[in-house]
Order: sequence, then C-alpha cells, then structure tokens
Amino acid sequence: MRTSQKRQVSILLPNKQHLDCNVRVRARGQEVLNRVLKQLGVSELQVLGLAVLKDNEYLFVDLEQKLSKYFGKTWKRGSLMVPFILFLRVKYYVESGLLIMSSKVQQLYYAELRQKVLLSKSRHQEAVFFQLAASALQAEVGDVEEREEEEDEEENRKHRLYFLPEDYFPSWLIKRRGRDFLLQHCPGLHAELRGVTRGQAILQFIKEARNLQDGAVTFYRMRQEKKELRSVILLGVASKGVHIYQVGMRWNGKLSLLYDLTWTHVDRLTFQGSRFEISAVGSLCLPQLVFYTASACHSKHILTHLRDSHRLHINTRAAVCCIQQLEDMQASHLYKEAYICDTTRLAQRLQTNSLSSSMSDCSVAIQTTTAWSKEEECEEEQVREFELCVDEPEEIFVDEVLWTAELSVDEPLIFPSSYWTAVTMEMKQVLRRRTDEGVSVD
Repeated sequence: MRTSQKRQVSILLPNKQHLDCNVRVRARGQEVLNRVLKQLGVSELQVLGLAVLKDNEYLFVDLEQKLSKYFGKTWKRGSLMVPFILFLRVKYYVESGLLIMSSKVQQLYYAELRQKVLLSKSRHQEAVFFQLAASALQAEVGDVEEREEEEDEEENRKHRLYFLPEDYFPSWLIKRRGRDFLLQHCPGLHAELRGVTRGQAILQFIKEARNLQDGAVTFYRMRQEKKELRSVILLGVASKGVHIYQVGMRWNGKLSLLYDLTWTHVDRLTFQGSRFEISAVGSLCLPQLVFYTASACHSKHILTHLRDSHRLHINTRAAVCCIQQLEDMQASHLYKEAYICDTTRLAQRLQTNSLSSSMSDCSVAIQTTTAWSKEEECEEEQVREFELCVDEPEEIFVDEVLWTAELSVDEPLIFPSSYWTAVTMEMKQVLRRRTDEGVSVD
C-alpha cells in the first residue's frame, strides 16, 4: 500500500552538515522535527525551524501540515532513492544569544549568521565586518600567538597568514580593500580578544551581527505593482519590528531603507491573495503600504512569521531586560573599580570578565508563566490586529486548513511552556543580592 511506503528526507544544517531520515508518505512536519531533535540530541530547536525552498525563497514548514503540501505531486511519486530537501534555518532572531539555552542550537544559530555576514551587502558598515571577523576568529581559531616586535617583516607576514579573508569577509569588501590589507589589520583586532573563550566570542559575534543592516533579519521579496516582473522591495522580519528596503538596479546593489517600523508602529497587517498591506499607527502619518508577494501562500506565510516574531519579542522582553541589567551592572562594577585599582589590574579584569560568566553565576533560564502572559497583554507595545483573507485557496496545497481567519496578538500565546518566559527566581535573587551589596543595576 502507498501509505506504508517511505520517503527519504535530507535536512541541510546551517553548518553545512546534513541529517537524513525516512518518513511515511503521510508524514507531517512534526515527524521530521522529532527525528531532527533526536539526531541533534536536543529537546527543542527554540529559534530554528524547518524550511523549504520555493520560488528561490525559504518558507518555514507548518509542523501540523503534511509534507505533501510543500513538495506537491513529486512527493507521491517519490522513492527512497531520491531525497527530498528540507533546510534547518533560523526562524526567529533574538536580541541576545543568551536567550538560546542549548549550546548546539546556539552554534547552529551562529553558523547561519556567519554565512549571512559573508553575503551581506551593507557596504556602508565596513567597521562592523572587521569586528565580526575578529570575534569569529577568536571563536574558531582561539588566541592569536604573540610575536616579538624585533622579528623581521617576512616572519610577521607569515604569521598573519593564518586565515583566509574569503572565510571572514564578503567578496565586495575583499575587492575594495584587497587581501593584503585585511591580512595586515585583522590580526590586530583578533589579538585584542586574547583570553576570550569560544562561547564568549560566539555571544559577542551574535550581538555584533545585529548591528548589520541585513544581519539578523529574514527577508521576503515583494513587488510594488502586481504586474511587475521584478521584485524591488525586501520586507525584513527582525526581532524588534519590520524593515522595508528598496533594492538597487541589481540584486547585488545597495539596499535603501524605506521604512523602519517597530512593533509599536504597526497598526495592522493584512493580505488578500498576493496583495499584502501594512498599516502604521496614525501618529506616524504614513500612507497604507501595499505590496505584492509571489502568491497567497507566500502572503500567509509572511503574515504568520510576522505574528509569531512579534509574540516572541513580547515573551522575551523581560528576559532581555534582565540580561541588559546584568550587562549594565557588570559595566558599573568595573567602572567603580577603576577608581581603586591600577590600570594594569583593571585591564586584566576586563579580559577575564564577560557576560557569559555573569550569566552562568545566576543560572539563567527562560520559562513561560501564566502571570507573565497576563502582564504582557496589558503592554501597549503590540500590533493591534492581524488578519488573513485569501480569495483563491486552490492556489495552495493545503490539507484541512481554514484559510479565512483572523490572527490577533491577544490570542493565548502559542509557544510551549518550555520556550520563552520570564527569568527564574534564582536570577532575581542574584539581582536582589547584588543590589543589597551596593552594586547598581540601573
């Protein structure tokens, strides 16, 4: 019987490795996810999701839907000899790498950001790429060897050739500055991170990548007019809101930021077929933004991704605030020490201290609580309404889905209790204890 047949699925990971599994013809996305979790040895993926490549764009798989929805007729005709390809990609970008509890998931998150940096087109942010390269080198190479100043130029040149610029800088930057320039100046920045552990360097890279215009953002292509053949608009889904860019004459051209909308700026997001509308709050005095996606399926996917990203931002906001308090507290503590210790000792302290050590002291964890949800519903930072309306459901391979629906951020939160939540009592006790000891947390 057909239902007893198997299909081979290959899941490509951000670190360029892959996982293989065999699933039933009627398998849903959750079945593949369970196999991935088992092979990776983690309990949940948190910020990662399974995606398919459709129309040269990644669409995340609804775990409740059958895989046949995404692969169409080829799924039923398939065999064990030809694998179907899924991608494990970052679905939600976060404001701090410390929100990712699993070290394996954090490393996969880092691996995807590494690839995004190499493909970045943020040509006006050159300095950020050097900082990112230094952090990546510290994470992957470790401490750079100290060299004597008396060594001749030939020895110094050989010492600098311990990395390939192509592995750490985008191609346009290599062409602009030249390989020799990068090999000469990057080791100096790398040397400044001596003593930073691999985990700390990864956290620093994740934090710095958020400064790139096209770093921690998921892009979707759109058209300004329905009949346009070429997509010139990029809608970016970020942790704090929505970015809308216009692309230059070529895909490798400059990105021009048209609108930068935080979640508090968004009043309503709706779509009807391929028509996608964004309404800003009245105080911004912006016209209704209308764009066109590739299909109704793309529109629904983008809207769902926006909704879930907004909810994630709401659910993790208190944890992010607590992490920021710890960072400020540490900076304040070191600032006070500057008055009572010599500069050599302070420099040593700056090298040995890190956000990771502070967080490990208080055993950070994130858990969902009912009280948290009620508090967040009262926050004014929310999108008032999401709507779905699709005229042509036959355009999409769908099984047992109601396509006319209303999605509101006032609905019960959809994330499992093991996902995003408040800070543990242990963290709060640490903050309270350090406050009593006279260390400022402001």
